[in-house]
Amino acid sequence: MGKLHPWLASLRELGAGRLKFLAVVTGGHFGIHWFQQIFPVILPSLKAQLGLSDVQVGALSSARQLINGAMDLPCGILADSLARRRAPLLASALLAMGVGYSLMGLIPVFALLLFASGLIGLGTALWHPAAAASLSNSFPERRATALSVHGMGATVSDTVTPLIAGFALVSIPWTYFLALQIFPSLIIALLVWGGLARQFGQEKSPAALSAHLRGVTALAKNSTFLGITLATSFMQMGRVIVITFLPIYLQEHLGYSPFALGVYIALLHAMGTVSQPIMGHLSDRFGRKAVLFPSFITIGLLFALLAVAAPGIPLGLVVGAIGLFFYTLLNITVAATMDVAGSELQATTYGLSSLLMQITTSPTPMAAGWLIGIYGIHSSFLVAAAVTIVGALLLLPLKLFRGSKG
Repeated sequence: MGKLHPWLASLRELGAGRLKFLAVVTGGHFGIHWFQQIFPVILPSLKAQLGLSDVQVGALSSARQLINGAMDLPCGILADSLARRRAPLLASALLAMGVGYSLMGLIPVFALLLFASGLIGLGTALWHPAAAASLSNSFPERRATALSVHGMGATVSDTVTPLIAGFALVSIPWTYFLALQIFPSLIIALLVWGGLARQFGQEKSPAALSAHLRGVTALAKNSTFLGITLATSFMQMGRVIVITFLPIYLQEHLGYSPFALGVYIALLHAMGTVSQPIMGHLSDRFGRKAVLFPSFITIGLLFALLAVAAPGIPLGLVVGAIGLFFYTLLNITVAATMDVAGSELQATTYGLSSLLMQITTSPTPMAAGWLIGIYGIHSSFLVAAAVTIVGALLLLPLKLFRGSKG
């Protein structure tokens, strides 16, 4: 409680209006991650029922990552250009994901599964630049803290979704479960749109397109921005490998049921509910690098332990420890990139950073699937560890925000 007290005090200082806005966006983020976390839980069922290879499983994950990355920059520019229309933009993110899953359930053919995976990636791209920019502009003095609270909505969803989805897959056919996802997506989209309809009416008019593009060009040449993005790309490679092949390892190699798989995936995120606000606050106070560098090293070592941890409690402890950092670090790296951008480029900054990261990371699941075919499933976790530690080393020379110390 002692560590939480400063964070809670900082939240009280934000005011009722900003806290309400934060609550609605955080609730919507819960919905986004409901749809994101269904993906790893459903992958083993897709693989088994459709007879997919490890490379095809990797391709589904790559399709989601590729569309997410390719659309993040256009969606970021759109969110900055249509700042007063961010409410329907955020609502459309939820609808895209619901439609993607419904297509998966109704027409489970591999080519269409790739398209549906792309729709899920599109939903992610529509949400995150607009939401992150809105929070960054609304909470400039508590940027990492606000993004971490937003991330808590994701982490709570990341924790409960695998449990619910795993239980559902034991109870009903996976095709029915996926086809029904259109209904929660529609309901949550309407709630988000209604809750934020008046929030963005006072946003400033966007800069001229030529000025906006000049800002993007300057950002793309900024060495600090590029360094943060490259370091995060290597960490993200490790994350994508783990979230793609840990479910396959648990269900196919260890023989766990879908519900047991859901428990482990929940562990991968549960501890972030506690760590995110604390690490976000520490990052705002003591600086980005003071939190990011040791965390990158730690999660890299934990990825390596996945390859050697005994099934059962030891593996569960490793997965739970990874959960302290698994999602939390992304919020702080987002704050680090937004530290170097102007207020009118916040969504674009997110989009450009994500585009550059996804170009690097999107082939990673397929490459990991190829390595598994040669060296076995454990090799994927060792590769995840290695690339994450490389990301940590890339952080060392960067001059990042050093914190308020207040």
